[in-house]
Amino acid sequence: MRRPAVRAAVVSGAVRGVQGDLDPGQLGIVDAHDHLFFRSPVLPGQELDDAGLARQELEAYAAVGGGTVVQWTPYGLGRHAAELPALAVATGVHIVAATGLHQAAHYDEELLAERRDDLAEVFVRELTEGIADSTVRAGLIKVAGGFHALDAHARWTMAAAAEAHHATGAPIAVHLELGTGALDVLDLLCEELEVPAHRVILGHLNRSPDLVTQREAADSGAYLAFDGPSRANHATDWRMPDALAALSDAGHADRLLLGGNTTTAGARSVTGGPGMPYLLRRVRPRLESVLGEGTVERILVDNPAQAFSVEWR
Repeated sequence: MRRPAVRAAVVSGAVRGVQGDLDPGQLGIVDAHDHLFFRSPVLPGQELDDAGLARQELEAYAAVGGGTVVQWTPYGLGRHAAELPALAVATGVHIVAATGLHQAAHYDEELLAERRDDLAEVFVRELTEGIADSTVRAGLIKVAGGFHALDAHARWTMAAAAEAHHATGAPIAVHLELGTGALDVLDLLCEELEVPAHRVILGHLNRSPDLVTQREAADSGAYLAFDGPSRANHATDWRMPDALAALSDAGHADRLLLGGNTTTAGARSVTGGPGMPYLLRRVRPRLESVLGEGTVERILVDNPAQAFSVEWR
């Protein structure tokens, strides 16, 4: 049985940005899950690897009120960490970088073999000393589950993430494949590996309209990220207001996060896609009409300030 929620009444600690640690009150409106840079063999020809376009995207996001972007791109997938501080300075948008490891499909076998015995050490080093060839320290650990299950790769990466969390205090953000497997993730991370649930952020809850699972995940104290605009085969934008209203009515408005999850070049707003501004240009007013402006501000400002704030060790 999952432990009851543990919720801090006051935001404390610091959010580890790419320019240094930030007071949580500095973040402003937060896109809690997105990507400025991302490269994967799973998405050939759709790499996010252009710093100029990344700057334009941040500028477009800032123009509609965005204050912070949390980049979930993990180890080995083209983070361009060395370029992130200059982008933050140029655009005035705070950026939080990630360490961690995605699903096995995103890597070649050689890279995974190289990290077999020292993965947790890599995560800790990137959180406390810096990502290779940069001065940037990561502010979260990103890992991933599978479709309704956790394979051996997911268990390995989550065990390493838990070890790094215990060493540093860093939050663990989890890609849920098509929004599934949330309770399996919580069983592993929180019950077996003893990570406090309020240090876990579950991503892509909008892709599976399972209100029972969402409610149970929120009951645990974990954060639930609804991230990414609608795709035709996903239950996203059109069901999201009702899902968030149900969770809010159940007392879980403080567990909710929103993000854009721009993962391909064609999805950027500056190349014709919805991009980061869509979160504030379209998603925010739609949610405000159902939840009210105060609750949506809490989801965009207060909740991420708490979710990503850490008493760093």
